Amino acid sequence: MTLAYLSGFGNSHATEALPGALPIGRNSPQKCAYGLYAEQISGTAFTAPRAVNRRSWTYRIRPGVAHLPFAPYEGAQGWQSHFGSQPFTPNQLRWSPPPFPDAPTDFVDGMVTWAGNGGPEAFNGVGIHLYTATQSMHERFFYNADGELLIVPQEGRLRLETEMGILEIEPLEIAVVPRGIRFRVILPDGRARGYVLENFGAVLRLPELGPIGSNGLANARDFLAPVARYEDVEGDFELIGKFTGGFWTARIDHSPLDVVAWHGTHYPYKYDLRHFNVIGSISFDHPDPCIFSVLTSPTDTAGVGNMDFAIFPPRILTMQDTFRPPWYHRNIASEFMGLIHGIYDAKAEGFLPGGASLHNCMTGHGPDANTFEKASNADTSKPDYLRDTMAFMFETRGIIRPTAQALQSPLLQKDYYQCWQGLPKHFNPNQP
Repeated sequence: MTLAYLSGFGNSHATEALPGALPIGRNSPQKCAYGLYAEQISGTAFTAPRAVNRRSWTYRIRPGVAHLPFAPYEGAQGWQSHFGSQPFTPNQLRWSPPPFPDAPTDFVDGMVTWAGNGGPEAFNGVGIHLYTATQSMHERFFYNADGELLIVPQEGRLRLETEMGILEIEPLEIAVVPRGIRFRVILPDGRARGYVLENFGAVLRLPELGPIGSNGLANARDFLAPVARYEDVEGDFELIGKFTGGFWTARIDHSPLDVVAWHGTHYPYKYDLRHFNVIGSISFDHPDPCIFSVLTSPTDTAGVGNMDFAIFPPRILTMQDTFRPPWYHRNIASEFMGLIHGIYDAKAEGFLPGGASLHNCMTGHGPDANTFEKASNADTSKPDYLRDTMAFMFETRGIIRPTAQALQSPLLQKDYYQCWQGLPKHFNPNQP
């Protein structure tokens, strides 16, 4: 067994690969069973409230400090963490899916930053990246001290071999690797493509349900954690770290995936987006997109997220005498969207699986002309069944700054604005 159901999202979890490896009644005994070392990994401040405190105790063959000194790493050239302060276009932006590289490229080196805000040193904001990989990480490992990674596959499976155990994810599933956790990425299908949200801010958690009540959206019990699995392997390995936006490499003479047992609240996890319980209107009007939130990174302002991860899965639209797709809107929040599978109901064409769009603060957006005409004349006495779709959105309170490599990419659809140019004038003051 490689996965375990959690008793509740963020709750403490305990697992051991050898009987008796977990100490009873204390976290750091004078001598650990099997000659192991005790090491704590803290993902939040020590004094963070119990409900949001993230820390785990690991019992491992060697402690995490056992490697040679770091030196600058010259790979991962496309992965950035600083997004500038200069003004940039308020235009709507959309990109086609990135192609796979010709040269063998792993998950770390295949990461390209598309946009972001804030930064790792201030512990706020996000980095938004696209990855294309054609090579597994067999002899090297990676950890990110700058933030936790929300991984959204679009094509190809990923096998995430982490300190805490193994997570296997496929398109329509997601995984979160917490800040500082070491892991490697294996490609069971030989290649993979998808999206990554690097969260510099408060750790991701389930949104509060408020008047929805105790059920709905993503249920805590559907999140899966790995069980303990260790490697007692020696050799010449590479440990790559990301810290303050830079990349570093160190030689290590053993696999760092040597945790025999662990317990706590700071661990990787996965979730199947197909388990999301969609809540929506059953009378009239299209609901705000926050009703589709899976995870949120909160801020010190109640109800305002550092980042919200929302999805638009298969669902039934029943609202009568209502324009059923998302209405035209301008938000204080900024939205980066991706498409995992199928089509998105607010766009007739051009928004492709593996592609992306960016609509920033107060930039108008909404259905294209064809979708508007179709929805305006649809028979709303009958339900619409949206079956072949899975889109998502990274929504932030900060301006999302596209990188130079995104703005200069040949994938940028320079005619995106054309999808709204066919909107006709219907106004007639003599016809109410």
